[in-house]
Amino acid sequence: MEKMADIFVMGKKYKVPSRLTIMKALEYAGYQLVHGCGCRNGFCGACATVYRIKGRQDLVFCLACQTQVQNNMYIAMLPYFPLVKQTYDINKIKPDKQVMMHLYPEIYKCIGCNACTRSCPQGINVRQYIAYAKNGELKKCAEASFDCVMCGICSSRCPAGISHPQVALLARRLTGKYLAPKSEQLEKRVREIKNGDFDESLNRLMAKPVSELQKLYNNRDIEK
Repeated sequence: MEKMADIFVMGKKYKVPSRLTIMKALEYAGYQLVHGCGCRNGFCGACATVYRIKGRQDLVFCLACQTQVQNNMYIAMLPYFPLVKQTYDINKIKPDKQVMMHLYPEIYKCIGCNACTRSCPQGINVRQYIAYAKNGELKKCAEASFDCVMCGICSSRCPAGISHPQVALLARRLTGKYLAPKSEQLEKRVREIKNGDFDESLNRLMAKPVSELQKLYNNRDIEK
């Protein structure tokens, strides 16, 4: 017989196969997931979850799509973290140290506890990229935070109230616009799209039946 586990979802008890992830266990229990399941076995950051094992004091934050259920696991989904998201015009701000001081001054309250890094399901050194942001090293911050999926779990554990994903996003945007080398091929393709060079071929493609599109997709040339 398959090994089963008792889990509690919002306080209600269910018995599910112990081999399942939290996400699949919720569906097994009868929940229809509409939000927080964008990737389905990947990393989109939308299924942030908090759980506690009965008899333990610690709260654990994770992504439901990659975390296997445990017996006596008490689960609560966290579809949204109230991160600080500042408004700015990327064409008017500059890639200097002052931009972080102006938009996200809370990063200077960081006490270096490393709770953010320990909680990251991607294994990102969050404390390090915040340190880069504090020093105005935006390109380093962008590179160190590149794998961030903005699930917000790091911010949920931060005693300083830092919105780490938004800081990282700002660094990546500034790096892409001002600091990274220009891509001539990309700029050329953007000009071609704006000029309508591909409109005719796209219209022909969109007129094809779904079955033919599937065949074209499955037999496409993949660049190595």
